[in-house]
Amino acid sequence: MSPLLEVRHLDAGYPISGGLFSRARHLPIVHDVSFTLEPRQTLGIVGESGCGKSTLGRAILHLIPQAAGQVLWQGQDLAQLPPDALRKRRSEFQIIFQDAVAALDPRMTLGRIVSQPLITFEPGLGRADLHERAVEALRLVGLSADFAARYPHELSGGQAQRVGIARAIIGGPKLIVCDEPVSALDVSIQAQVVNLLMDLQDRLGLALIFISHNLSVVRHISHEVMVMCLGHTVETAGRDAFYANPLHPYAQALMAAVPEPDPVRERARLGLSLPGELPSPLAPPPGCVFASRCPSVAARCTSERPKLRALGEGRAAACHFIGSP
Repeated sequence: MSPLLEVRHLDAGYPISGGLFSRARHLPIVHDVSFTLEPRQTLGIVGESGCGKSTLGRAILHLIPQAAGQVLWQGQDLAQLPPDALRKRRSEFQIIFQDAVAALDPRMTLGRIVSQPLITFEPGLGRADLHERAVEALRLVGLSADFAARYPHELSGGQAQRVGIARAIIGGPKLIVCDEPVSALDVSIQAQVVNLLMDLQDRLGLALIFISHNLSVVRHISHEVMVMCLGHTVETAGRDAFYANPLHPYAQALMAAVPEPDPVRERARLGLSLPGELPSPLAPPPGCVFASRCPSVAARCTSERPKLRALGEGRAAACHFIGSP
């Protein structure tokens, strides 16, 4: 039996318009990413800003074109579907955006906003049915029926994100891509929204791709973790194994950047830092994408890009010095 979602060697990016004396070209962002996702499972994708997490999420949903590779949804290659067939399947996978307020049309009531997917995917529904379904979706995310008559400017950030979640679940999807859904929220509200997503996953049988730079949040919600650096996967592992012992130097540095609530342990730990910035995707390094900032860099790292190597027990890492023969 095939997994719910299978991504094979996916490349994706964006077109760059040319200038007066230059031609338009393609800016590659995501490189050779592969993974599988089962029903009711959550894959956490972590990395710094600019590492390709959001681009990967959009490429999986075919919101941007893929340059190479395959995205198989229940064994079916989405790129091979005619536009009408792909449009019908879109009800099965949805997205929650980072900026919840900006993702809501200020001219529409929340009831209309939440019911928009039904207008696309179930065009035969009448106005009363649309309203009833919208109210039901709002209640599922913890908002009362009277919210259907409100407008986005009347909401707090947490309420706006709940409306975005309601819009994502109203069509009965099997997968939701959560693109930094709590990064703009206060810590206490973050916990509420993450717990809501976990509750909905349990009640509705959802699979989630949870994109975040916050490793503490990812630890709470994910079953598997994938670490990205400059568009490349550098480590994958089960949640418990990853947080007990991250292997790649980049993953270790990300983990060390997580604040430690105990001041004594914070001072005593031997954390790695992340000096410098990510290299530009316009001029990627020829070797390891982390070589310019890695404390263990060797000559080989600057000239030869390491492959993602399986290490057993569901783990893999892209480093010349991890699992090498």
